[in-house]
Amino acid sequence: MRIVLYLLVIVAANVITAAFPPIQVWWFLVPTGSFLIGVTFILRDLVQMRYGKKTAYLAIGSALIVSAFSSYALGDPLAITFASAVSFLVSEAADTEIYSRLKRSLAKRVFWSGTIGGSLDSVIFVVLGISPIGAGFVPWEAVPLTVAGQIMVKVLMQSCGALVLSQLGSLRVRGNET
Repeated sequence: MRIVLYLLVIVAANVITAAFPPIQVWWFLVPTGSFLIGVTFILRDLVQMRYGKKTAYLAIGSALIVSAFSSYALGDPLAITFASAVSFLVSEAADTEIYSRLKRSLAKRVFWSGTIGGSLDSVIFVVLGISPIGAGFVPWEAVPLTVAGQIMVKVLMQSCGALVLSQLGSLRVRGNET
């Protein structure tokens, strides 16, 4: 079920990004799908926690195919589809490896692996996909604020996910004490 949810959220992020214009948050421009992309890192960590690293990489490969297909089906320009695939592969692999190697609580592993993965995703996607190198939706002078806006949203989502996991862990410990 975790893998199916992971795949569904990735498709939903593509659909939302294609259907709705970016949101302006203060000076930042944030694609609407960024909120769900932040969630995908948490879900990928939960897949890895339950099934292991090998299955996590199989899920990433499946998600890459599903994401590229949905991006293409939604009529995204080739630059967007390419940037999405590259940023997804790099960021999810980074998340997987950081999550695997970090010897901290589950909440801290989820937060740090997702924050770094999300930051990589933001930089790569904006530069390759929507800057003048890619589809040209964002001029060079707006690239730093666009990257910062995406990172801000993804860190917020990682923080919420880590907080929820931390609270669930505390509830389990308290439940075992009684």
